[in-house]
Amino acid sequence: MRLNHFIMILSVLLLAGCTTTGENPKDPYEEQNRAVWEFNRSLDKAVLKPVAQGYQYVTPDPVEKGVSNFFDNLGEISNIVNSLFQGKVGQAGKSTGRFLINSTIGLAGLLDPATEMGIDEEEEDFGQTLAVWGFDSGPFLMLPFLGPSNPRDGVGFAVDAFGIYSPYDELNDEQTEWALRSLWLVDMRAELLPLEDQLEEALDEYLMVRDAYLQRREFLIYDGRPPIEDECEFEEDCEEW
Repeated sequence: MRLNHFIMILSVLLLAGCTTTGENPKDPYEEQNRAVWEFNRSLDKAVLKPVAQGYQYVTPDPVEKGVSNFFDNLGEISNIVNSLFQGKVGQAGKSTGRFLINSTIGLAGLLDPATEMGIDEEEEDFGQTLAVWGFDSGPFLMLPFLGPSNPRDGVGFAVDAFGIYSPYDELNDEQTEWALRSLWLVDMRAELLPLEDQLEEALDEYLMVRDAYLQRREFLIYDGRPPIEDECEFEEDCEEW
């Protein structure tokens, strides 16, 4: 089942990356991307956002924090593996330390004593690994259900979600696995609720999400030290200056 999901997502993304056309080199599919954004936004407002609000309303803050910590701790496995793929042995050791501390002293990750000890999380995913290996990002894509991405990060997401080993692989019950994945999705959406007002106040929600995504990905790929470029990233940014 994991392999089928991976092949499906990989095929779609590679096909999309092979037919780049349009005026904006980083967002050549803006018209199509905006249509997908409107679909995703409508679906979010109708389903995911209300569920996340209900979850946040009925869940005590300590429990909600514990759930977030639990999934963050599971994410350390991806951080460890991708750090090794990128040759960051010291960072892999740091992430391993976080995982061991939070999995034991932190009661299976429900608590985050590692951060209190000064061991901060270092986010790494397979999309970042592909970037370090020299793969180009390809055009910006707004994917149905998944949101902002590009061919490189889309493949990375598929590998992280269904390819790289995770504790989910140890679950023999498929219903339990997808229940946990669904809880992770709701928890992640709940964490974004404080940004909702800022998004709705934006003159152009699509541009705000696109630019924020691209800047964050560049920040992560370069470990917080992205190169300084003199040229504007998008034509509309240049026009503002």
